[in-house]
Amino acid sequence: MPDIPWSTPVQAAPDAEVYVMASRFETATLTGAVRFFLKAPGIIGQIRKAPGAHGVALRARVLSRTFLTLSAWEDRDALYRFARSEPHRSSSRAAAGFMKESAFTFWTVRADGLPIAWAEAERRLAEQGTAY
Repeated sequence: MPDIPWSTPVQAAPDAEVYVMASRFETATLTGAVRFFLKAPGIIGQIRKAPGAHGVALRARVLSRTFLTLSAWEDRDALYRFARSEPHRSSSRAAAGFMKESAFTFWTVRADGLPIAWAEAERRLAEQGTAY
C-alpha cells in the first residue's frame, strides 16, 4: 500500500523549535489494518487543517499490519488539542479495539530540520518509544 508522504500545512519559521511525534501502530488482525488504513486519509486531512500543525506523514504496511506516523507541531499543546478533537478522538478510541500494540515518542527540532527521516523516527521509537 502506498505511503502518505510528508506534507507541510503551515511552514514554521526556519529557526523555530517544533514538537515532533512519531508513532508506531500494529493491529491484531489484517481486517484491523485495513480499517486503520481506510481511516488514515481523513485523519491526515484533519491534521493538515489543525491549528499549529507543521507537518505530517504516514508509512503504511497494511499486509504487515504496521503503521508509522510522523507529525510536527507548533508545541505540545497544539498536538494535544488535535488529539482531543473529532474525528481523531473517536477514531483512536475505536482503533483501540483492534490494536495489538502502539508506541509513541516525542522530541523537539528546529523547523529547518523538517521533514524528519523515517530512519530517525524508527530509531527513536526503538530507543524511547512508550508502548501502550
